[in-house]
Amino acid sequence: REHPSADTMGFRKKNKSPPVLSHEFVIQNHADMVSCLAMIILLGLMFEVTAKFAIMFITVQYNVTQVLDEKHDPVNLYQYGPKDVATVFFYLLIAVILHALIQEYILDKMNRRLHLSKTKHSKFNESGQLAAFYLFSFIWGCSILTAEDFATNPTFLWEGYPHTHMVFQVKFFYICQIAYWLHALPELYFQKVRKEDIPRQLYYICLYVVHITGAYVLNLHRLGLVLLVPHYLVELLFHASRLFYFSDENKQKGFTLWALLFVIARLLTLTLSVLTFGFGLPRTENQGFSLAEGNFNVLTIRMTCLAAICLTQAWMMWKFINFQLKKWREHSQNQASKKKTVSPKSKPHKREPTRGAANGVVKSEDKTSPRARKAKAS
Repeated sequence: REHPSADTMGFRKKNKSPPVLSHEFVIQNHADMVSCLAMIILLGLMFEVTAKFAIMFITVQYNVTQVLDEKHDPVNLYQYGPKDVATVFFYLLIAVILHALIQEYILDKMNRRLHLSKTKHSKFNESGQLAAFYLFSFIWGCSILTAEDFATNPTFLWEGYPHTHMVFQVKFFYICQIAYWLHALPELYFQKVRKEDIPRQLYYICLYVVHITGAYVLNLHRLGLVLLVPHYLVELLFHASRLFYFSDENKQKGFTLWALLFVIARLLTLTLSVLTFGFGLPRTENQGFSLAEGNFNVLTIRMTCLAAICLTQAWMMWKFINFQLKKWREHSQNQASKKKTVSPKSKPHKREPTRGAANGVVKSEDKTSPRARKAKAS
């Protein structure tokens, strides 16, 4: 066989790996690097010297055993503390790994089949990741609420405040929620999110982190859980509808249901917040501020929390109204363009000019015979 010429070899693309620790190298291998870090923490459990530090990252801390009655077994409850930062960090690493797995084995394969544009490709990845998280969190939150019997006893939102003790599922739920939304910040860099999309995503990521962490630290985890579950259901419906829309633009019925549930969720959030901060907590027995007891039941904190929730709901409604107006304008423009494309009724055409006139030749109007014209000329 003949060897390929130098010219032929010059046109071949060489797959050069990026330099070590460069931006492209970190982006391409961030999941492997994070996996190695998580494995190092897990390996720490094998040695007695490092086990006590590794456990702080992996397991939920601040266990408290309560004995209700002599007839019943002791109940394991949990509080929060500074060591929770290490636990959040470890599950942040797990969230990065799961994010990469969903992206590589599910979303990338779907993107190859759909052949989306760059803009739709970015939104498709965002909706795919968030839809998976919202579905998991909604099911998990519902399972916790069914055990608490909130539907039959809404007053459990404020009765017995401060709620310094949590069952394992509630504390682990909040640890995972905070870890997930914190992991979304470095994912903006790892996923090469477009610059015009970064402010929008930063807004809702920071809002989630502030509200969920606030509910966790202020011992309002009951109210936070009740507000998160319907909100996650609405967001799940929106991102699922957007995924179906990208696969087939005619599938838009999900957005109508989402719009209805979105308004209901905002009203439910405002109602429960006003009921808790305006009527429930002011009437409880434990009034005052105490960091040692975890009691934050004072007017200033109550009004601050209520104002933060109301302002967030107002901002979300403002974005929702602008979104609906934009869709309405696009729909009206599409309808107008369709009407223009319809051909109008055929109108009677004007009589075409004679061939000579069309060519710029003016014919004489004299209809006399050639002989008469000669006699006249003579």
